Amino acid sequence: MNWITKIIKASEKIKSAIHKRATKEDIAKSDWTSCCRGPILKKNLEENLWVCPDCNKHHRITPKQRFDILFGKNNYEIFKTPIPKDDPLNWTDSKSYKERLKGARKKTGMDCGMMVVSGSIKNIKITAVASDFDFLGASMAAAEGEAFLYGIQHAIENQTPFICVSAGGGMRMMESLISLSQMTRTTLAINELKKNKLPYLVCITDPTAGGITASYAMLGDIHVAEPGALIAFAGARVIQGTVKEELPEGFQKSEYVEKTGFVDLIVERKDLAEKIGTLLSILLKKNSVISTEENETTENTQSLSKVAS
Repeated sequence: MNWITKIIKASEKIKSAIHKRATKEDIAKSDWTSCCRGPILKKNLEENLWVCPDCNKHHRITPKQRFDILFGKNNYEIFKTPIPKDDPLNWTDSKSYKERLKGARKKTGMDCGMMVVSGSIKNIKITAVASDFDFLGASMAAAEGEAFLYGIQHAIENQTPFICVSAGGGMRMMESLISLSQMTRTTLAINELKKNKLPYLVCITDPTAGGITASYAMLGDIHVAEPGALIAFAGARVIQGTVKEELPEGFQKSEYVEKTGFVDLIVERKDLAEKIGTLLSILLKKNSVISTEENETTENTQSLSKVAS
């Protein structure tokens, strides 16, 4: 056997080993995941609300897992939200947008990247929406916009506070200006919610970026964030390349964003339900006082009008 034959056989072994490596699907179905100290059983991580007991990393979770933590296991109603026509622009890159949507739906079991539910915390009825990062990076498109507006409409009709659990990299490029228009639509919807004096709380999770940060994720009455969550508009490398300076340590992490005034509270996942319940109790009481004062002012004005006539 000459040296050329040895090289060819070695390369074939390498190729064979590469093909036998675990696929993304194999990893997703595995009982294990990884964190700071290497492999960790998903079961053990789940028991700690998907938070690493060693480094306190708050791993990404699905909307259902999120709502199980906030409202109790399956103790909430999931709404069927409107789904516009798929792929309005006939987008294709390495594969068609329709194929990507089909894959995302199969992977997550959701029709779009947002889930809208109704549940209760501390006997306070709440409408909530959460995004799934596994659905095309929780990017925002027409279907997600419809889901968000559906949730706001439900909150107004039922006079409930609205909670948004934000995540995602921004607007979805496959829908171009249609996706960008969701920034305006969600903003207008939030304004309607506030006109009705209903609290709007945002729980910012990792990652929240791009047009999501530039619209509904930063319009809350109160912004709560999980520890270590990435909160940004443009990427850190883009910013550093623009300002030509070293960025501070922890730049764009929730702890840094709290220091700069864009986040009000950093709350551990295990404390979220308790903290949100307390905040809503205060906000609802305040709104009730304001409404009472406005009613008294209206009654006084009407009385004065009668006297004047």
